Amino acid sequence: MNNSVRLHILSSLEKLYHNDKIPNDNFSNFSMLRNEKKSFQLVVESDDTFNGEITIESSLEYSICSVEYIKSDFPMAKDSDDYFRFSDDGYYPDLLIPIKDTITFKKGKNVFWIEVISSKKNVGSNDIIITLIDESHSSVTGHISVEVIDCDLDFNDFIYTNWFHTDCLSSYYNVDVFSDEYWRITKNFLQTAADYGMNCVLTPLFTPPLDTEIGKERPTVQLVDVKVSNGKYSFNFDKLDYWIKISKECGIKYFEMSHLFTQWGAKYSPKIMATVDGEYKRIFGWDTKATSKEYSNFLKIFSVELKKYLEKNNLKDYTLIHVSDEPNLSMLFTYSKASKLIHKLFDGYKIVDALSNPLFYTLKIVTSPIPANDHIEKFLGKCDDLWTYYCSAQNKKFVSNRFFCNDSLRTRVIGYQMYKFDIKGFLHWGYNFYYTQLSKSIIDPYKVSDAGGKFPSGDSYVVYPSKDGTPYHSIRLKVFYDALQDMAALNALEKLTNKQTCIDIIEQNGKHSLTFTEYPHKDEWMLSSREKINYTIKENLK
Repeated sequence: MNNSVRLHILSSLEKLYHNDKIPNDNFSNFSMLRNEKKSFQLVVESDDTFNGEITIESSLEYSICSVEYIKSDFPMAKDSDDYFRFSDDGYYPDLLIPIKDTITFKKGKNVFWIEVISSKKNVGSNDIIITLIDESHSSVTGHISVEVIDCDLDFNDFIYTNWFHTDCLSSYYNVDVFSDEYWRITKNFLQTAADYGMNCVLTPLFTPPLDTEIGKERPTVQLVDVKVSNGKYSFNFDKLDYWIKISKECGIKYFEMSHLFTQWGAKYSPKIMATVDGEYKRIFGWDTKATSKEYSNFLKIFSVELKKYLEKNNLKDYTLIHVSDEPNLSMLFTYSKASKLIHKLFDGYKIVDALSNPLFYTLKIVTSPIPANDHIEKFLGKCDDLWTYYCSAQNKKFVSNRFFCNDSLRTRVIGYQMYKFDIKGFLHWGYNFYYTQLSKSIIDPYKVSDAGGKFPSGDSYVVYPSKDGTPYHSIRLKVFYDALQDMAALNALEKLTNKQTCIDIIEQNGKHSLTFTEYPHKDEWMLSSREKINYTIKENLK
């Protein structure tokens, strides 16, 4: 076996495509802080097919998954920049499936993702012994050394939301909204989101008016029950109560209330269902103009009751309010009217929206803008509470993104970028969007990774729905969390030293310039700078 099977240990930044040669340099050691997750890859190179097992000996908590390849028919837009590994239609490494006891190893490359988790008891040197045993009990062994440094990651008050679509879960699993099974699956997906850094969740007060075809509807996932009797509104928050309860149990801290006007300019109301004199029906939607007196009156009454609920439950400081997603300059008039109303109704609350034209901020139409990372330079130094986001359109100027075809470094670098420029939060629209564009139909994310050929593969989801109602992870989920951990490690170092010390490390004392569009396109830079951060923390611990 020793002659026919070879083990290679690689960093989490490597992406091995089918025809790639295995890099010569093995990843043999690394450091990590307490309460950190760290990943690396094991490649089993075999001359033949055989059955066997992988065993791991370590004091660190660990998990192991096989790296599976997912089809992409639309890996990138034609106008994309040239920083990618592979751009043709084909199969890309992304899906991570927990392995069973016995594995069938195919001839050629077999890639596995190993994640270790540190704790206080692991401070100091740790060994990870990886053994591959075949059916004849022959074995081959690999080894990696890990130093756990006696310091915790510091996430500060950074807010991270990746829009959580429970209607997609209901549709994919074919379960009734708000059934016991719906809640079980929802909590499973929430837990994984929280485990990988998401501390804020899109909360569907009313069915979110996001990526919906005009005149059409997404399945109702409305958490607030509305009743109309003799023309008067009343509200029941029991479902919202339960949502907040299970979210907090998973580790969610912030609640991002779904948009109160439709996407792209606030022209209409969201779909709102109500029991009207005993009949359950839609009372607002695409036929309701944003400026209608009926809807404005509804919002005035609803906002009072919602604020009572939030403040009674000590949630005001942990609530984010949305007006409308991604307005552009042509929508300035409709958006500004809606925004003025919401700011008046929710005075003292944090109101945020994804938008990229600085005029919205200059005119004080928004107070907490979330520009895309390819437009953020216009906001830097002008806004104290600045977030960023990216989606399908951020494919140029080398800005960070999470497409299948992106190098993992391009996904991870945003952690350093957000630290340097004091970014307070990050938003993405697709934690688990399993529809085609405009939510016209459900997809199988194992077979369709591009929302029906409309969004580059990797844009619309970072987890896969398993048969048992739990999510399978993706490489991109793990690597983005590495970015958040990089930022948290820099926060920890800054408290021990100063910000300039941190910037000098990641820019290697002026050797590199770090902006949202400029950074070294080399894994070694990312890996070595993170090691330098860790050991500088160690040197400064008292």
